[in-house]
Amino acid sequence: MVERPTPNLKAFAASLEGAAPETILAAALDRYPNAALACSLGLEDVALVHMASLLPKPPRIFVLDTGRLHPETYDVLEALRQRYGLPIELYFPQAPAVEAYVNANGPNGFLDSVDLRRECCRIRKVEPLSRALAGADAWITGLRRAQGPTRTDLSILETDEEHGGIVKVSPLLGWSLEDALAYVKAWKIPHNPLHHRGFPSIGCAPCTRAIEPGEDERAGRWWWENPEHKECGLHRRPTPGAPS
Repeated sequence: MVERPTPNLKAFAASLEGAAPETILAAALDRYPNAALACSLGLEDVALVHMASLLPKPPRIFVLDTGRLHPETYDVLEALRQRYGLPIELYFPQAPAVEAYVNANGPNGFLDSVDLRRECCRIRKVEPLSRALAGADAWITGLRRAQGPTRTDLSILETDEEHGGIVKVSPLLGWSLEDALAYVKAWKIPHNPLHHRGFPSIGCAPCTRAIEPGEDERAGRWWWENPEHKECGLHRRPTPGAPS
C-alpha cells in the first residue's frame, strides 16, 4: 500500500478550490511527484496533457486501451504524441479475461445487464488501471462536476481507497463543457472530431452515442442504463467515514 503523502487532504483541497487548473496541477505535482495522468483522450484529458507539457517535469501519462475504442480516438493519441513528444503509455486488458468473458457472454454481452456491463468495464478498464497506477502516489483525472449526477459533489483532491489510499486529483472540476472546448480551441490542441458531432463524452465505441439537445452530458454513455449507474468503476468514491 502506498503511504498517504499528506496528513490533511481536505485542507489542501480547500486551499486549491477555485484556483486555475494549471495552478492545481502544478501544486499537486509538487506535493505528489510520482503522480500519473490518466488520459482518456477526451476533451478534458487532452487539455490536461497540454497543461502538463508546459511544466518543467510533466507527470507520467497513460491511456487505457480497451480494444474497443473509436478509430478517431486512436488518431488523437498519435496526434498528441506528435505534438508534444511526451511518452504516453498504453495499458491493455488481460487477454485470457477478455476471451473468457466473450466466450461466456458474447462480444456485446454488456448489453444484457448492468452486472455484465460492469464486469466488461472491470476487465477492460478497472484492472488495467490498477496496473497503470502501481507505484504512483496520486493520479490526475479530467473529471468535471458538470458531467452528471454521479460527479456533482466531487472534491479536487480525494483519497482513492480502491488503489491503496493514493490521491485522486481533478484539476478541471469547476469547468463546464464550454470551458473545456474553449481551452482546446484556444491552444489548438488535437482532439476528437466526435466532440463536434454530438459526443461530449467518449468511451468505447459500442457504449457511446451522440446525445440529443437538452440531454445530460453523459447521456450517451451506456444510454440503456439509468443515470445513477453511468460509471465504469474507475471512479469509485471514498468509503464514507474513511480518514483523509
